[in-house]
Amino acid sequence: MSQQPSRRPDALRRRIPKIADLTPLLKFKAPTLPSAHNRLQSANTIADLRAIAKRRTPKAPFDYTDGAAEEEITLNRARASFRDLEFRPGVLRDVSTVDLTTPILGATSALPFGIAPTGFTRMMQSEGEYAGSQAAERAGIPYTLSTMGTASIEDVAKAAPNGRNWFQLYLWTDRDRSLDLIERAARAGYDTLMVTVDTAVAGARLRDVRNGMTIPPALTAKTVLDASYRPAWWFNFLTHEPLNFASLSNFAGTPSELINSMFDPTLTYDDLDWLRKVWKGKLVVKGIQTVDDAKKAVDHGADGIVISNHGGRQLDRAPIPLHLLPDVAAQLKGRAAIIFDTGIMSGGDVIAAMALGADFTLIGRAYLYGLMAGGRAGVDRTIEILSTQASRTMQLLGVSRITDLGPEHVRLL
Repeated sequence: MSQQPSRRPDALRRRIPKIADLTPLLKFKAPTLPSAHNRLQSANTIADLRAIAKRRTPKAPFDYTDGAAEEEITLNRARASFRDLEFRPGVLRDVSTVDLTTPILGATSALPFGIAPTGFTRMMQSEGEYAGSQAAERAGIPYTLSTMGTASIEDVAKAAPNGRNWFQLYLWTDRDRSLDLIERAARAGYDTLMVTVDTAVAGARLRDVRNGMTIPPALTAKTVLDASYRPAWWFNFLTHEPLNFASLSNFAGTPSELINSMFDPTLTYDDLDWLRKVWKGKLVVKGIQTVDDAKKAVDHGADGIVISNHGGRQLDRAPIPLHLLPDVAAQLKGRAAIIFDTGIMSGGDVIAAMALGADFTLIGRAYLYGLMAGGRAGVDRTIEILSTQASRTMQLLGVSRITDLGPEHVRLL
């Protein structure tokens, strides 16, 4: 029996395309000139902003931001903890609208994250703390000014008069100096004091040593040469006010002497009791790395704690905050605000931390990558990226409100 030739469907027969068929496919875009706006809009992730920041920032300030202590094991583990978790989505939920508003320390943040305290910020990019505080004000989220900031308590308050500003404090051996900073923050309208307690001594940040960067920062022949390949950074550095610890400007002494006196190795819970007496606003303890210390901080009057290993910049091989978070939440949820930082590089990371028991999160490096990539506009882009990612993650989890997130939505592998 002879085989019948197969019939080829008309749609699969080759033909010469007609112009009318090609017209809908021809969507050439006019070339656009390089610009800061286009550069930032091309960034879809914090990693993209980091890549832009690395191209535009000299090695010493970039590595000061990007690096961590010793072998950087702590930082790498913190980031790996987010990569290794598993989301557990629910389906057939109405997620047509998502509410990211989050109550924290007596007020509401428009997003479940705020900006963490960072030092030397105008070294990374000349707009520094002004860009961070104004971007936070616009987004409706808290901004935390560091004691080591390069804009004063009063100037940041003026730059973002309608923002929610917090002040981070390193307690000094000389309590009168600390008290002066505390009183200045209160007069300027800062509603929360965040005392950092994981800096008995400075961590060994070896990238800074290898780059020849000093504290305070100094430009050697090596760093000047490196900066010369980034003309925008170099121009901004030379044409703006020299870097100094503006929050400490009322005190005599060199910046090196101020820093040496800043880290107090004698700090105890008695000092926390003293802070609770002199500060009338919300009091938060940053640098908590054990459940026991979390409970003690609250017992000594803290309104909240920040689970943090200082972004891996102090003790290498320190506890991983994401792994510690569920245990702290089991002990303190509802008693005090549980704030989380270290390792957050996406909106999904924010949502994972919130699901595991955090009441709020802070971003440090992610914010600085945006700042270095494009100043104020770069910080706006950071917030936009994280917000979009957080909203999308919640929708895919089947959750429409932050308050509906819970441990059932995340599994630590």
